[in-house]
Amino acid sequence: MYYNDDSVLFFDGEYVKAKDAKTDLYSQSLHYGYSVFEGIKSYKTANGIKIFKAEEHYDRLRKSAESMMMPFDYSTKDMVEATYKLLEINRLSNAYIRPIVISSPNMSLSKGQKSYLVIEVWNWDNGYLTNKMRIMTSSFQRPNPKAFKVEAKVSGHYVNSILACQEAKDKGFDEALVLDVNENVAESSGANVFFEQDGKLFTPAKGNILPGITRATVFEICDNLGISYEEKFFKPEEMQGADAGFFCGTAAEIVALDSLDNIPFKLNWEDSLSSKVQTAYRHLVLEEDYLYLKSENLILEK
Repeated sequence: MYYNDDSVLFFDGEYVKAKDAKTDLYSQSLHYGYSVFEGIKSYKTANGIKIFKAEEHYDRLRKSAESMMMPFDYSTKDMVEATYKLLEINRLSNAYIRPIVISSPNMSLSKGQKSYLVIEVWNWDNGYLTNKMRIMTSSFQRPNPKAFKVEAKVSGHYVNSILACQEAKDKGFDEALVLDVNENVAESSGANVFFEQDGKLFTPAKGNILPGITRATVFEICDNLGISYEEKFFKPEEMQGADAGFFCGTAAEIVALDSLDNIPFKLNWEDSLSSKVQTAYRHLVLEEDYLYLKSENLILEK
């Protein structure tokens, strides 16, 4: 699914066959989840192959490495250039891009002495989630911000995501809604969350979440379309039975929600403001003309 005999990845400054790449079995990344990563997507747009928000993603990767005290010398510019070259080598346009910073061999609990950059790419025509998802409130909480660097995208944090997501699937739901240590809504197992009520969008405030780049893009879209939004802390009960809801993330893009804890959202998705955000996001990543949005009546009066 992710690579074949011809696939090439970037490993510590070189382009090598994925099947030949190796990692050390004594690294902290393997034993302790001590690595940081990003999820990025490229699209075949009207203006050629473009990586969406490439600089923002690689800036965040650098910040994540810094927060984990991992030595990391790659510049954002160099990583962006390497990724475009990697897409060209693999002849990919609509692709998922996974850069990861892994550590050198070290079985102690001290910070790593050396790190390595790996960039993997594979074909990705659709998001990993589908529209009209049935979600449930998870029994697992988002990691405590006093115990983890929750705003960094750290590999070890995602064990929590696996547990929450699998719990939901085992109970017949599509995904999980994860709460923070104060029992406020935080995010899904791997995406940020919004709900819509009375013509306004709401999303969890910073502090206990990974504030995603797609989340920030939703704010930009709302500003352009004249849609009101607010960041705040709220309980799942406030979201249950709202007009609409959606998850957003690089892989997921904008994903409509059908229900929370078996309580349906009230509006037909197509009638919601959230649906307009979804459509606008798709046109944005494909670099389609802004006038198209206006012709489709997606521009709202402020």
